[in-house]
Formats: sequence, structure tokens, C-alpha cells
Amino acid sequence: MEKKLRGVNLGGWLVLEKWMAPSLFQGAPANDEYYLAYDLPEPEYQARILVHRESFITEADFLRISAAGFNTVRIPVPYFVFGDRAPFIGCVDYLDKAFSWAKAYDLKILIDLHTAPFGQNGFDNGGLSGVVRWAQMPEEVEFELTVLERLAQRYAGHEALWGIEVLNEPITEGEVWNSMSPMERFPARDATLAEGSAPITLSFLQTFYQHAYHRMRSYLRDEHVIVFHDGFQLHAWKEFFIRNDFKNVMLDTHQYIMMAELAGTEQSLEGYKVFIAGLGKEISEVAKYVDVFVGEWSLFNSYAVGTDTKGGINPTQEEFSRTRSLTKSELEEIYQTLWRASITAWNQGEGHMYWTYKLSIDTINEPAWYGWDSWDASRAMAKNWIDPNY
Repeated sequence: MEKKLRGVNLGGWLVLEKWMAPSLFQGAPANDEYYLAYDLPEPEYQARILVHRESFITEADFLRISAAGFNTVRIPVPYFVFGDRAPFIGCVDYLDKAFSWAKAYDLKILIDLHTAPFGQNGFDNGGLSGVVRWAQMPEEVEFELTVLERLAQRYAGHEALWGIEVLNEPITEGEVWNSMSPMERFPARDATLAEGSAPITLSFLQTFYQHAYHRMRSYLRDEHVIVFHDGFQLHAWKEFFIRNDFKNVMLDTHQYIMMAELAGTEQSLEGYKVFIAGLGKEISEVAKYVDVFVGEWSLFNSYAVGTDTKGGINPTQEEFSRTRSLTKSELEEIYQTLWRASITAWNQGEGHMYWTYKLSIDTINEPAWYGWDSWDASRAMAKNWIDPNY
């Protein structure tokens, strides 16, 4: 690339997560997007989705993102983006709007296929909590491939397209499956639906990536990037990239301070800085054989929140009591320091995309959300915590 990625995710817009817009779930027992569609009467469900999509991200946001100095937006989309999986409502018309806005404000778009039927990770961000069965269902694997093909065909001719990410955060056997324990952290509402859930094998994921690459590349131009998530195993891909003759691919790795906390990193500014610097060295090693970027990360950390959040468990899951609060100047020092350290590390690769641009929470009137504004790039910029042009 001629310049580093300085991106931001439009999380919570076309793929819902309860913690990012709790009011959408008000009055419904649903903890994820899947059950929201079943818990609400159809007219109310449709009305809530329409209002949210119309108002959460607009043209003005693209203007502000560009003016702030970002050059790329990563847009998570669901597997039902084309509206062919009732009762869920398609959203390709909003993706069309996003492409028009991006072109107008000189931004590039990375389309990120963020969910898969019956779950690729069991997280709430996969749309169905506590279920990881997609990879075991050949017909659903094929469906996911057809969604990728249709996205490639639809947007290949649009000048705002930067690339397409094959699948967000497929969870493989290993450290994250054990440390995050998705089946416990995001309990399944229906035990029968979750029966047989298991991590995805690396061999399956690599085969899926090969199929996705070839089916999309037949539509995409050479300059369009095809992105593979690392499956939470940053160092498992060297042979895969060496033995495959891919054109213009990148590896996406997601790096959150809360994962360092789960691994026992000291909850202090110095502890985080050591962790981030170590990641920079790892990224520089991987970059020797494949272009790599950090597609999700944030400044959120328990030290600034004032209590141990147990690796980012949010107030919709558990209520925490803060033991301390930091001053405005202390927060500025923490976040500015971590921003500079992170950007220095991520730029050992091809750059970064912050999670996320906007949240629909009230961190002022609802004390439980204190500290969660650091997930929100628009607020972090307004508070002088981050500088996209650094």
C-alpha cells in the first residue's frame, strides 16, 4: 500500500450487538440479534430496525470520518444482507448508500461478512450467542460462500471498494476458545440449538478461505484486497500463504487490551504498553510473509474504567462497582499514551481500524457505562484521546 490504513469500524449498524445499542432490545429478553427477531411482534421488529438503520449511521458520519483523517471504513454485514433469510431483514440498500457516501467523501470500504448461520464463534457479535455449529453444516457453508460471491459481484465495479473480508472472527481450537469460553461467557438460550457446538479446525478454515478466495476473485479486480481473519492464531498461517498463489490478500488480526487482561497482564499503563509493544514485534514477523493489519482494536481497558471488567464483560451482562475514578487529565494521559503506542505497533503492519465509530449508550446519566466511551471513536476524538492523523 502507498499509505497505511487509518480506519474505523461501523459496528452496531447493520449487525446488532446489544451492548452497543441497548435501547433496541428494550422490553425483549433477547441478548442477541437472532432472538430479537423472534421476541418482538413483526411490525415492531421491523420498525425498530428501520429507525435504527436510518439514524445510527448517516451521510454526516461519513463526512466527519473523512474530515477527522480516517481513510477507510470497515462495515460489518450479516449473512442475511440480501434479505433472503426470514424473519431477518436485509440491509443491502444501506450498504449501497454507504458506498455512495464513501465515494463522495473520498473513503474506501472494507466489507466484512460478520456473521454466519448457526454461529462461527458463539459470541454475541456473531448474532447468535453460545452456538458454534456453522462449520459443521455444509449447506450453510455453501450459503456463506454465495453471499460472498454476490457481494463481490455487486461492488466490484464501485470505486469505493477497497476489499472484502471473508468472515469475522471464526473461532479456532486454541487459546481464545479456552480463555474466552464463549459457551459460558455467552450462554445459549436454547441448549438444543447449541448441541454439538465446537471450535473450528484450522484445516477447515483454510479450505473455506481458499474456496472463498477463488469464488470472489473471479469478480474482483486485482487491486481489490481479499481479507482473511487469523482465527485468533496470528502465527498459524505462514505455510498457508507460502503454498497458495494468492493475489492481493491480507491477514486481519484483532487485538484488544481486554484480551491481555484475560491473559494476566498487569492492569496498568506500563503493563499495557509492554503488551502492545510485544504485539508490534509479532506483527512485524508475520508481515515478512503476508500483509497484515489490525482490523479491530480499541483503547478500552479496566484500569481506566476503575474496576476489573474481567476481560470486557459489559453492563448488559454483569454490574460492576467502580473502586475509583480518574480525572479528565489522567484519562487523557492514559488514552493518548495507549493510542500512540498502539498506532506505532499496528503500523509495523499495514495499519489499523478502530472498533468502533459510534455507540448508542449514555455514559453520563448511567454510571454503569462509565469508561465504555473509549470504545467510541467519535467520543474519543471529542475528548482529545485519539488523533487519527498520528
